[in-house]
Amino acid sequence: ERHRPEQTLLYQLIERYWPEFQSYISDTGRCLPRHVAREFNEYLECGRLENGFLRVRCEDCHREHLVAFSCKRRGFCPSCGARRMAETAALLADDVLPYKPIRQWVLSFPYPLRFLLAHNPQVVTTVLGIINRSISTHLIKKAGLDKTTAQTGAVTLIQRFGSALNLNVHFHMLFIDGVYQEKHNGKLRFHRVNAATNSELNTLVGTISQRVAGHLERQGLLVRDDESSYLTLDLQDDDSMQQLQGHSITYRIAVGPKQGRKVFTLQTIPSWEDDDFGSNQVGKIAGFSLHAGVATKTRERKKLERLCRYISRPAVSEKRLALTSQGKVRYALKTPYKDGTTHVVFEPLDFIAKLAALVPSPRANLTRYHGVLAPNSKHRVNVTPAKRGKGSS
Repeated sequence: ERHRPEQTLLYQLIERYWPEFQSYISDTGRCLPRHVAREFNEYLECGRLENGFLRVRCEDCHREHLVAFSCKRRGFCPSCGARRMAETAALLADDVLPYKPIRQWVLSFPYPLRFLLAHNPQVVTTVLGIINRSISTHLIKKAGLDKTTAQTGAVTLIQRFGSALNLNVHFHMLFIDGVYQEKHNGKLRFHRVNAATNSELNTLVGTISQRVAGHLERQGLLVRDDESSYLTLDLQDDDSMQQLQGHSITYRIAVGPKQGRKVFTLQTIPSWEDDDFGSNQVGKIAGFSLHAGVATKTRERKKLERLCRYISRPAVSEKRLALTSQGKVRYALKTPYKDGTTHVVFEPLDFIAKLAALVPSPRANLTRYHGVLAPNSKHRVNVTPAKRGKGSS
């Protein structure tokens, strides 16, 4: 059955308030980047037959079906995001990730670095390289090998959103849970590595934070003294995207008379303490958080594909979107916060501002391949199942 976006609440909200939001930005003497305006305008044309379609005809029964053109944008379109999620998960599970144990490593950053990564996509590449090398070195050393003969493999999906529609740039890294050792005949032998302990995660996230801070300091983006450290960003008062991103990261209202205040939240369940919730496979230091508690076994390909779908999911879930009796936008969290918060509530214009902050910069690759899974790797691992009892791939 054809998708009818004009009947969804998300489409109706954008169709009604997007022109008003543009007028508000213009009245403040600012303008939105071209790629952000294009994101909204093309979303309003996505899935509408009047904007173009394909006519598909069955050769056997001659039944015809109209398929409307899609926007193929990466910001907040649920339809295109769901299609990309399904295609990405199938690609990774069928053609990229080998039949080996796979572990998910999730790294989140302190608020200032989230803004830096969102504001400067070029920094994402260098920071991700530091993180990948740190985790790879940890796995190689834990296997008792060295970097001259051992390699790791990983796929990173850069996620830009949190469960409250907040801008939250963080990394989901699917590492092969072990290392490949190159033998004398040029073939690779796989060595399984045990899961990192809580102590190892704390040490590793400390190393990552120091290396990332050191790199930013050498680049002149971070200034540190004996008492504090702060980012030095070339911010412009008339840059609307910088303000929208900053308010989104810090859970604050971006437009209207209540600009700068905290987003209104609903707390419908009691809060709980840290000791009663969460996995022990988490390392935290100075706002950095490294989680490595989710893994799949060699033959758990269905679970692996579900994991791939989860980390490549679209930013907005239409099922969690609703309107209050006062006409405000209510969005349900995927999982409640520790203080009992289950929903966030936005004014319609502020809701549009939150969507605008989630739009990625053009030509910014949100999927990266590392090690033996990289396109330029001289060793390509076999994705097909290995015979039982064999240690090589």
